[in-house]
Amino acid sequence: MQTPSEVLNQNVAAVPDRLVIEKVELRTVRVPLNEPFETSFGRIDSRLIFLVAVNGGGETGWGEVVAAEEPLYSYETVGTALHVIRDYLAPAIMGEPLRDISDLAQRLAPFRGHNMAKAGLELAFMDLLARLKCQSLSHLIGGTRESIPVGVSLGIQPSLDRLLERVDRYLDLGYQRIKLKIKPGWDIGVVREVRRRNPDIMLSVDANAAYTLADLDHLRTLDDFGLLMIEQPLEYDDLIDHAQLQSKLSTAICLDESITGIKRAKQALDLGSCRIINIKIGRVGGYSQAIGIHDLCYAKGIPVWCGGMLESGIGRAHNIALASLPGFVLPGDISASSRYFARDLIVPEVTVSRDGTVIAPLGPGLGFNVDLEYITARTETLMRLEPH
Repeated sequence: MQTPSEVLNQNVAAVPDRLVIEKVELRTVRVPLNEPFETSFGRIDSRLIFLVAVNGGGETGWGEVVAAEEPLYSYETVGTALHVIRDYLAPAIMGEPLRDISDLAQRLAPFRGHNMAKAGLELAFMDLLARLKCQSLSHLIGGTRESIPVGVSLGIQPSLDRLLERVDRYLDLGYQRIKLKIKPGWDIGVVREVRRRNPDIMLSVDANAAYTLADLDHLRTLDDFGLLMIEQPLEYDDLIDHAQLQSKLSTAICLDESITGIKRAKQALDLGSCRIINIKIGRVGGYSQAIGIHDLCYAKGIPVWCGGMLESGIGRAHNIALASLPGFVLPGDISASSRYFARDLIVPEVTVSRDGTVIAPLGPGLGFNVDLEYITARTETLMRLEPH
């Protein structure tokens, strides 16, 4: 049986021999959230969405850079990504023919870090390839799932009653897994009450690196609640302390921020730092790394799932394609568009069925139409880059 990496290599073999990126377009688009979203490191009420479009072969491919405005989740920001793509990454891929995604990744490799910026270009390039081949993204990368199980991530709320109301709402909508953001002072009591009211649901928590090993006894209390996983409890770049913590917990640790590529994923598994991995395509640098992490975990029997970064429908469509791979056995944070936005940047918007799934679209590329009129109306920054 072929791995998704092998399927991808086979599928892109028929890409035109001289596919040249003729133009790269960078946009920032301000979109309000339906309600504020709070984690252990901050609260936001709108998203400055960074879109990337690449033109070549008479088609346009779309991607999204998931960086935030402030360096809280990651050192990358919208501002740093704009700078790095404009001055370094885009010039490296324009003007000269590209064979495939590995060729693109090799051209970006000399520039250290900046995975989110690189991912924006990789996503747009993959959408372009799929459109040129008249294939869906999920088919292009070797996806096998037509129906993707999804969960929902619930931010820290002003009160427990507000949180419980939201848990009830999203369970009624069919979401298969509830994830609670936690931090010191908003953790054990909150989880205890949600579990008491919902003894049988799939429940997980996400700390976004809010704790240390000094909190071991406190974190062990979470073992009492039958959680699917505890996501990224310790430092954002740590593997060693997570391995020690995992050895003391019966609940599986899932790593998010600590997994920045295939090498880090292998190190985490070798050390025993986690039993589950969250693959965010933007965090790891795009499809080339995300599929490699998937293949590594699939071969080892390690469950993976697709994390979310409050993406617009463009980034969400890429997440759906990624989550169609066979190793994504746990519900991902691929909520309906209406979970975050009154109006999304794609048509039709992403919807979640009553059984808590989204359908992987069959149309070329993203499988959704980009709402360019709405995007243009909300654009704050626009740059058009062409080869020198």
